[in-house]
Amino acid sequence: MNSSILQQGLQQLNIEATPETLDKFELLKGLLVEWNEKINLTAITESKEVDIKHFVDSATCLATGYIKDGHEVIDVGTGAGFPGVPVKILNASLKVTLLDSLNKRIKYLEDVVNKLELKEVTLVHSRAEDGGMNKLYREKYDIALSRAVAAMNILCEYCLPFVKVGGYFICQKGPSYKEELESAQNAIDVLGGKIREVKGFKLPNSEITHYIIIIQKIKATPPKYPRKAGKPAAEPVI
Repeated sequence: MNSSILQQGLQQLNIEATPETLDKFELLKGLLVEWNEKINLTAITESKEVDIKHFVDSATCLATGYIKDGHEVIDVGTGAGFPGVPVKILNASLKVTLLDSLNKRIKYLEDVVNKLELKEVTLVHSRAEDGGMNKLYREKYDIALSRAVAAMNILCEYCLPFVKVGGYFICQKGPSYKEELESAQNAIDVLGGKIREVKGFKLPNSEITHYIIIIQKIKATPPKYPRKAGKPAAEPVI
């Protein structure tokens, strides 16, 4: 067990984890590895690497201080459940929606939610573009999270439509975030956002520094966004 690495990483982020919480992470790790043999969820399966690059990395979203107890949070393009599932494990009061376009990943997440006994988690099988136009989800959330690999201007069109005015889009990025932010400035403005700040987090027991861009929703997203599925990626807002 490498939960000491996880514990140490969480302590560095000033996040408390009970033994029960750490047990949930161990169970999640087992399910991730088990399901990964059936469907492609992650290239990271070694125990220590999962602790650092999936669990602690996801927890940095909480360490920003923008996610408050009871918030409604959506993880857009959640994939294997990161960062949404660890964020929920660490703060059970959150109402979390996990949205993904692949049904087999939703099946995996159903198993995770059931076996970890997570309450108030909603699973949505949808592309981000379709979900952002759905009245059930549009401008409903206090927080949108994304650890997706798309460029920032594309991600903003995927995520900002879900955020209510006054809420935040919390976006995890690597070291090249500055260039991405520059080219996304107009898209952020058009979609109703404003850059609030960027926070850097060095992950424990690694040389990795990840950055979190905090974008506040200051006005409603124009009704035409997000555009039809595939359009944001093919023709990003510039």
